[in-house]
Formats: sequence, structure tokens, C-alpha cells
Amino acid sequence: MFDRVDLGTVPYAEALDRMAGWAEERRAGLAPDRLFLLTHPPVITYGRHTPPADLPSEPWLPLVPVDRGGHATYHGPGQLIGYLVVNLRERGPADVVRWLELSLIAALADLGVEAVRRDTPPGSPSLVGVWTPTHEKLISIGMRIRGGVTSHGFALNIDPDLTAFTRFTACRLEGVTMTSLRRIAEAGGLPLPTEEAVRDAVAAHLTKGWS
Repeated sequence: MFDRVDLGTVPYAEALDRMAGWAEERRAGLAPDRLFLLTHPPVITYGRHTPPADLPSEPWLPLVPVDRGGHATYHGPGQLIGYLVVNLRERGPADVVRWLELSLIAALADLGVEAVRRDTPPGSPSLVGVWTPTHEKLISIGMRIRGGVTSHGFALNIDPDLTAFTRFTACRLEGVTMTSLRRIAEAGGLPLPTEEAVRDAVAAHLTKGWS
């Protein structure tokens, strides 16, 4: 089981500092496995292998390099961010990224939203994340594992400003459409789940772990 920790809006730089501490606590055995749920003010983050051409040409938002997997993405109000700080050495063998994808898909199903994962063809940009059946991207995933402990995690679009994603190349995926629970709900004539409902559904599946 993971412990759930609900936070409010945390500036990205502050979250990075705090996450480093959370991971060190876990490596030292001073804290249990934890799932942190929060939001960020608007920011674009990018991994160390992100080509400069993928980033915005104008500094309209803060750009922050990060030590996680994945490439450039946007964080802002209307997203649910989940950071997993888990000691993999104390758990059975598992592909943590695939487990995260499948757990998030199950959480979305509880909310009445159909979603899928996609395998990445050889030589293609990574398709890690959670997608609609028509291949619009709903959740971005980028993780780091150091000393057997995970950090970073996922960004689930509930009702963010999707136009932000059109001003740079998100996740190295040229031409991919980012979507949100708001857009899916409006297309299906359904009510938008509240952030509280999304947090609860996500936590219900992720805090089970995989052991």
C-alpha cells in the first residue's frame, strides 16, 4: 500500500526541492511509499534529451529542465499532478511505467472515461502515457528511478488551458492532439468529474501498489 498525500498548488521549483527530500527519506527508510497529489502554476518542463527546437521560441512561460524521463510538457491549473515516491527494491518485479498506465486507465474507467495505453514502435518517439481510443493524449508520464526509488510521475488533464500545448512540441510528438476530461465530457454530453472525484479515483487504484 502507498500513503496518499494531498497537497494544493505548489510552485514547480519548490516541488522539485521537496521531491528530492521525499526520495531521500524513502531511500533511508524514514518514510513509507507515498503518492503525492498536487497542481502547479503554469510552467513548461523538459527532459535532458529534449531538442531545443521542441521548446517555445518565446519565453512566454518559465522553462525548467528536469531529471526525469520524457520530453517537454506543460503543467498548469486544471491538471492533476501525481508524484510517486516508491522503493522498488521492496516490491516484486514490475514494469512500474506500464503499471502506472494501467492503473490510471482503471481510474478513468471508474469516472466513465474510456482510455488506452499504446506500445511504441521501434525507432519512434515514446508513446508512454494514457490516450483516448482515437489517440488523443490525456495523461503524460515521466519518471526517474535513482537508488531503487522512483520520483516524478504523471500529469492528468482535467480542465487545463490546452492551447498552451500548441506553442511547443509536447512529448516529442509532432502533430499529436492533447485533450482533457473537460473536452471528453463535452463531446459526450456528460458532466465533468470534479477534481476531488478524480483524485479519489486515481488514489484508489494507485495506493494499492502492485504487490
